[in-house]
Amino acid sequence: MNNEWTMQKFMKGAVLLTIAALIVKALSAVYRIPFQNIVGDQGFYIYQQVYPFIGVLTVWTSYGFAVAISKLLADAHDQQEDDNYRATILRIAFIYLSVISIISFTVLFSGADVLARWMGDDDLAQLLRTGSFVVLLMPVLAVLKGSFQSQGRMEPVAYGQVVEQTVRVTVILIGTFIVVKTGASLYTAGSTALLGAIVGEIAGIVLLLLFVRKKSSHEFLKRVPNTIKIVPIVKNLTVISLSVSMSSLILLFFQLVDSFTVFSSLLETGMDRLTAMETKGMYDRGLPLVQMGILIASTLSLSIVPLIAHTTQKKTGRTAIPFAQLTFKIALLFGTAATLGLILVLSPVNEMLFETRDLSTTISVFCIQIFWLSLILTMTSMLQGLGKVIFPAILLIIGLIIKLLCNAWLLPKYGIMGAAVASNIGFIFIAISLYLYLYSIWKIRFAPARFYGHLAVACLCMIVTVMTWIFVADSWLFDGLSSRIGATFTALTSVGLGAVVFLLYIAKSRIIAEKEWFLLPLGRRMAMVQLWLYDKNRKR
Repeated sequence: MNNEWTMQKFMKGAVLLTIAALIVKALSAVYRIPFQNIVGDQGFYIYQQVYPFIGVLTVWTSYGFAVAISKLLADAHDQQEDDNYRATILRIAFIYLSVISIISFTVLFSGADVLARWMGDDDLAQLLRTGSFVVLLMPVLAVLKGSFQSQGRMEPVAYGQVVEQTVRVTVILIGTFIVVKTGASLYTAGSTALLGAIVGEIAGIVLLLLFVRKKSSHEFLKRVPNTIKIVPIVKNLTVISLSVSMSSLILLFFQLVDSFTVFSSLLETGMDRLTAMETKGMYDRGLPLVQMGILIASTLSLSIVPLIAHTTQKKTGRTAIPFAQLTFKIALLFGTAATLGLILVLSPVNEMLFETRDLSTTISVFCIQIFWLSLILTMTSMLQGLGKVIFPAILLIIGLIIKLLCNAWLLPKYGIMGAAVASNIGFIFIAISLYLYLYSIWKIRFAPARFYGHLAVACLCMIVTVMTWIFVADSWLFDGLSSRIGATFTALTSVGLGAVVFLLYIAKSRIIAEKEWFLLPLGRRMAMVQLWLYDKNRKR
């Protein structure tokens, strides 16, 4: 490999990938809002029933396997293995992924009728068949990404992710709009939305192929030496890919559990079919809100892994502890603010984004997941940076089983609210278990008592301010406006006011030092505000 693997280049690439991931995650959350407005709650239910199947496979292969391939190739370079060995890893990875993709495609396409029946809606089979074609593109995408990352060439991967998601979202929104306007069924609209994923993957592959150098393609086509053992490579690919992608997969797996249990349970309680579909669609409104709420934690988790891994390997200089403490504090800070703030303004936000305030209480409970996921993503990333990936993955699987059992227990008793509560129970177990495990191997104090005290006061200030403002806005200021426009003004002003009050108190309390803010994306402005408040108080 001709590219020099320097720390400066490494961090530049990590930052670029983080920015790309932030854009991709933001698009993934935001597009669901206009999509729901186009197809309604019933159409949203149809899409969300099938999307987790495709999401799990694409995240595991295009992200998890790409990281695994990158690691194996980078290790081969560190051990000064020849180009034949690198070519072997790429070839084995491609063949192994191709087998997985073909099996997954066969199960989804041939078993679509059975899976749809298990979900309680036979008409979902056509969506499963459409979505199944996405997995056939995964081997090429994963191998290309992994190869580029191992060489330190992060630009193609970052650009590919953004192009892939942009094309996907564009096809979904334009395609479903046209289909709905022509009077086709909502199931056809759902199939069109899943077609967007296929077109997006093709666009990503085409872009990555444009970056491929002749040398890379020649390496891939070299004959595999018989002396190289295949089984250890396959084993490492499987373990690493599942471990590193598990934290990203957990929310999708929770959705998958809901796909199999919620709609059918609602029917069993005596709810009519159409109402059950719309109820599940309303419940799924919480997903884009959760995705937006965990954006900061997701971004931090992507950047902390290489940082901790690098500083842990160094025998001298600064340790990883300050970075881990800062990441934990920021994740807790904004995870708490996002969760509490969203719960406070959920009713007007629900109407602003989705036209009605239906199921606002249930969605509020659903959004508590933001807090737990912020901590889970951060702690799994810390453990991944420390090289601990197996046990956290086991904890995530146990949490998923708890979610499944709680759904079976709570849905018949409490209806759709039971599913929201069940998700939180599963995430609570994962978060607490991860913290105890992390502390057992890395005995550090993530934040002083002063931090938690000021965080509590900041939350109290936000609660009082936002609740007072919402009462005034709904009762007098925006009372004369149409319902949705009034809700929009109430929601936006409440969010802005709550954020300002919360951040000003945090800045005044200085529980995050100015030098720490400078380390974070967009943290420079917060540091300047904090310094201004400090100078102002000192001059009094």
